Order: sequence, then C-alpha cells, then structure tokens
Amino acid sequence: MSLFPYLIPPSAHGDDALCAVRAEGHRIEFADGHTALDGNSGLWNANLGYNNPRIAAAISEAAHNASYLGAFRYENLYAREAAESLTAVAGPEHYSRVLFASSGGAANDAALKVARHYHVLCGRPRANIVALRGSYHGLTFGGFALTGEDLGQRMFGVDTRLVRHVTANSVSELRLLRERIGDQIAAIVLEPVLGSGTVPLTEEFLAEVLRFRRETGLLVIADEVATGFGRTGPMFASQEWPEQPDILITSKGLTNGTLPASALVIARTVADVFVEQDAMIVHAETQGGSSIPAAAITATIHELHRLDALTNARQVSSLLHDAITELVRDHPHVTGAEGRGLFRTLHIVGEDGKPLTGPQVADLVARIRKAGAIVHPGPGGIQLVPSLTYAPHEVDELIACVTSALP
Repeated sequence: MSLFPYLIPPSAHGDDALCAVRAEGHRIEFADGHTALDGNSGLWNANLGYNNPRIAAAISEAAHNASYLGAFRYENLYAREAAESLTAVAGPEHYSRVLFASSGGAANDAALKVARHYHVLCGRPRANIVALRGSYHGLTFGGFALTGEDLGQRMFGVDTRLVRHVTANSVSELRLLRERIGDQIAAIVLEPVLGSGTVPLTEEFLAEVLRFRRETGLLVIADEVATGFGRTGPMFASQEWPEQPDILITSKGLTNGTLPASALVIARTVADVFVEQDAMIVHAETQGGSSIPAAAITATIHELHRLDALTNARQVSSLLHDAITELVRDHPHVTGAEGRGLFRTLHIVGEDGKPLTGPQVADLVARIRKAGAIVHPGPGGIQLVPSLTYAPHEVDELIACVTSALP
C-alpha cells in the first residue's frame, strides 16, 4: 500500500470498501463492488453530480488544444473567459477582477496578501486579520492560521500572532475588538455559513461587520469555498447580504469537482487601487488560471445555467428541509438541525441522551454508508450536502439510509 490518503488512520489504509473506482450521476462505485448514493456532493464540490458530459468535453478540448497555458507572467484566453464568466455570475456591477489559485486554502492565503497590500497602497499599513471561532479556511499556513478550529496549529508551528478570532454571531465580541484594535485590522474573513456545523451568520452580526467596515475601512472577505454556486440558495450566499464583500473566495463547486481551482473575485473599489497605482499582486501559482481548469470553470458556469440548477436546488432544498423537520419532530435521537439550502447538519444524541462523540459520529457515518449512502461527519452529528441536481426520490433514499442507521 503506497497511498497515504487524507484523514484515514493507517490501520484503515487499503480497505477496498473505501476505495472508489467510478462515479455517475449521484452514485459512487467502490472496489469491493458496492455502490452508494452520494449525500456529500463529493467533498461539497460536485454540485452538478458526476460525469457531466459537457464539462468533460470542455476539459478534453482544452487538453488537446492547450494542454498547458498559464497565467504566470502571461495571460491565456481560457483564463480570460473564465474570469468574465465568474464576474458575470458574481455581479459585474460590484466585482471587476479575478485572481485565480488552485485551492481554497491557497485562495485564503492570497486574500490575506491582497488585503494587507491594499492598505499599504492606501497609505495605512495594517496587518491584523479577524476570523471566527469554529471556522475552516484550509490547511495551508495562511488559511490554517485563519481556521478557528483547533486542528493542531500549535504543533505545526502555525503563526497566528496577527489573527484574532471572535465567536460567530457575537456582536459584543466584535464591538470589543473594534474598540481595542479597530484601526489595526486589515480584514475580516467570514464563511456566510460556517462549514463546521453549517451555522449561518445572523443578520445582526452581519450588520455589525458592515458597520465595522464603514467605520474603520477594513475589507470584508467572504470565504464561499463551500457556499458558492447555489449551495445555500443564491449563486453566492453573500449576494443576500445588505452590502457585498470586498473579496469573494470561491473554489469547490467552481469546476464541479473536476479539477483543482479557486478564485478571488475582487470588488471594483479594491481592484481599482491596484490598477491606478500599477501595483502587482504578489501571488502566483503554476496551475492557477491555467488553461484546463479555466475551461472547466467556464463550462461549469454554462451548465449551471443550462440545467437551471439553482431552481432545481431550491426544490430539492424544500424537500430536504421537510424531511429534516420531520426527523427532528419524530425521532428521539435527532435533537435539532442547522444550516441553509443544501448545506445541513443534524444534531444527534446517543442512547445516553448525550451528543455523539467523535468516534460515535464516525461509527454512524459507517453505518449509513453500509445502508447505502455517503454523508459527512459533523460536530455531534452528521452533515447532509446533496448535489443541486438531485431528484426527489434521491432525497427520500438519502433520508431512509440515515434513518435506518440512527441509534
């Protein structure tokens, strides 16, 4: 066994029941012969299901005609087209430029650079960044510093000295931070719905964040790696905010999970400062904005429109919401639910009435997989993140698999 897979203990390496061999629609086949309904959209990224033929064709065309054209000291037509498509769906009246990267973590790293550089160009150097407790922004060193979960940052020597964490939706903590160091903060980085536990930000908290921006000039960065491309309802969750962020980070659904890609969609007010001063953003990656991922981005956006995926997602979301509401009402071990759209968490207790521990959650996820569906572990329960293109009967099947495996 040569492979070191992510987040699987070595004792479980080589298990054919965990080795996927192909996927089609919303189902995955494994090396031991069993298949499972995917209730996790890959890793929250296959928003349109697997093996979309038009996205595959676009990737193939780019691979045949432009196997590698980069955006490192050059431009390429594929990246230009992808950037135009992305600003069009994000909101061209607000956003004007796109900086590509290759992962959500790398994009968060780049966003920190852009924010700090922006303030230098404005003549007010600032370095401190605010993030939320319980948030997740990746495991690269910049994103890892932002991440508000304890995932071993101290052990790995992650430098968090310039990052301040506040409790999600705590207006009082945010106000206290503003009073103490408000003029030293370059940016606040927010997931519109925290990925860990799918906790939405409240209207009151968002209003306070936007007031903070108006009073101090900090940048608001929306990390929509998970929530982008219709996951919570609109194309991007932050489009429902009273005011738009200064930088929008997107990844996961950007290529429908086919290729590593991420992007910073930058507001005109921020981009113009760099353009007017002819200031070069010091971030570059070999594959960031290269031809094949860029082709996948453009094709994915086209498919979202052609399939009217957001409309279907709203219908699926309604069915999922009703099923979850019924579970919470009728099942003694399902004590509550959190989340929005097709990004949901079930809170579950064991026979002792206490929230499930980590090992108990892992055991429940394994039982659900044995029943025929794949779900994601969550804090004290499980997360349901089905594709936007689910059919109604697949919602019923997913809930049936979950129900059959509950304590």
